[in-house]
Amino acid sequence: MSALPLSPQVFSILTMLIEQRAGLHYGPEDRDLLSEKVSSRALDAGFDSLLDYYYFLRYDPKGSEALDALVDSLLVHETYFFREPQALEALVDEVLVPRARAGLKPRVWCAACATGEEPLTLAMLLDARGVLADVSLLATDLSTRALERARTGEYNLRCLRALPKGVEGRWLDVVGSRPRVRPELVAKVEWRQLNLMDGANYPAPETFDAVLCRNVLIYFQDDTARRVVDGLTRVLKPGGHLLVGTSESLMRFGTALHCEERRGSFFYSKAGP
Repeated sequence: MSALPLSPQVFSILTMLIEQRAGLHYGPEDRDLLSEKVSSRALDAGFDSLLDYYYFLRYDPKGSEALDALVDSLLVHETYFFREPQALEALVDEVLVPRARAGLKPRVWCAACATGEEPLTLAMLLDARGVLADVSLLATDLSTRALERARTGEYNLRCLRALPKGVEGRWLDVVGSRPRVRPELVAKVEWRQLNLMDGANYPAPETFDAVLCRNVLIYFQDDTARRVVDGLTRVLKPGGHLLVGTSESLMRFGTALHCEERRGSFFYSKAGP
């Protein structure tokens, strides 16, 4: 299938629409890539012009649902169990376990969790330390398709490429080359659809001990990332922590969060009471 023509003008208004909905930023160098991906959706919907498809997405009563489906197809769901584990282990051992054993019932929000490997890794680490029942885990993503997969607990072998010994057979099983996380572990996570661009639907202010938004901000322009970080900061309790990916930094945003290193990972911490 050949891509439909995408003029600079249509590319500009189409990418603006996508960025407004999901925060995803496409520069001029991405035009050919986006043309291929959007053309497939447009042709399937019966359009042979990307300008006509844009008008449908923007103005037709059915366009909003189609735009969500388009954005879903553009999202990067590449993740795996025990990705960048040092930060997760530091969070569990130095923050969550002490607060759980003190009876404080800590809460963690995994924002943009994709297909759920990150919150399920956290659940495994917490269960290994005997405090899973004392920690509340919320996992959200823009993609309903990714969340449906997370709720099933069914994965592929690529998701296991960093799996440490002792996990298989305890929290997940591989049957016929299909890994499946045990249902009782999946049930420990609250799965919810949430668009990080929609700050009005964020959890209540100052209700979480930690928020993880890892390997997400790299897809946003600075002003979008700053707005998301501000929203995530409001959700943190005083003394709470925000974790981003190892390739991401908040320092250029002038954030009010204090940066500290724990076990080689950076924690961005909100001022205490």
